[in-house]
Amino acid sequence: MGSTMEPPGGGYLHLGAVTSPVGTARVLQLVFGCTTFSLVAHRGGFSGVQGTFCMSAWGFCFALSVLVVACEFTRLHGCLRLSWGNFTAAFAMLATLLSATAAVIYPLYFTRLECPPEPEGCTARNFRLAASVFAGLLFLAYATEVALTRARPGQVASYMATVSGLLKIVQAFVACIIFGALVHDSHYGRYVATQWCVTVYSLCFLATVVVVVLSVLGHTGGLGCPFDRVVVVYTFLAVLLYLSAAVIWPVFCFDPKYGEPGRPPDCPKGSCPWDSQLVVATFTYVNLLLYVADLAYSQRIRFVPTF
Repeated sequence: MGSTMEPPGGGYLHLGAVTSPVGTARVLQLVFGCTTFSLVAHRGGFSGVQGTFCMSAWGFCFALSVLVVACEFTRLHGCLRLSWGNFTAAFAMLATLLSATAAVIYPLYFTRLECPPEPEGCTARNFRLAASVFAGLLFLAYATEVALTRARPGQVASYMATVSGLLKIVQAFVACIIFGALVHDSHYGRYVATQWCVTVYSLCFLATVVVVVLSVLGHTGGLGCPFDRVVVVYTFLAVLLYLSAAVIWPVFCFDPKYGEPGRPPDCPKGSCPWDSQLVVATFTYVNLLLYVADLAYSQRIRFVPTF
């Protein structure tokens, strides 16, 4: 007699969740993430905003990777009220960006070839070097998942797995960098024009987050009009808005009439408004290029809203 507990779709456990190429990449993410986090927490050490960010990024990525692997392995993702394909694609891209940033920041601020003075000594140096190596491997593991799950031309895929969907995550991430520079003594409140730029950054960021959330929740079909058309129109408006900010911000920050064309010699390192203004200007152009690329790709994609 067959067991009445046998699910109609086969076994309860999905071995392909850990044996397929994507599954293998996710298992490596768990291994490298746990190793990196443990090395730093045990003897590597961290401090300040930079160290806290690295540990938070690694902890966040590890926790969600555990959730993804557990849900895939037990098939519980079918019980969740969200678009699993969109969720995993969006998380993989976000984790790639976070792990890449941490893999740069931690060695830059904490890793040295020479041994620090006691009581840390060479042991702490060795742990930091090892953590830096595993942080780089962690980034490669997440980047591999993005490469494996990215939608190919002609392939039926969820929106967040397309180039346009992945660019949405990058745009939001770059906007967060801009916001971080804005709140760090950027003096954006001196002129109405620079306040307009902040409004542009905020509106585009919020709209991008809404697009991502609607995709992940699988609610793109309830907008009353085709979601891909909404995305194209929004992206076109974002290009125009960022274009205005790309012109206005440098003029009111670096033109001699309004600001400083060069870094003031007496500006303190680490808390110089000119540095923050330069970061904002640089990433404004980065996001403008991302939105232009997004607009080009958005007109060519066909996706399944709740895949």
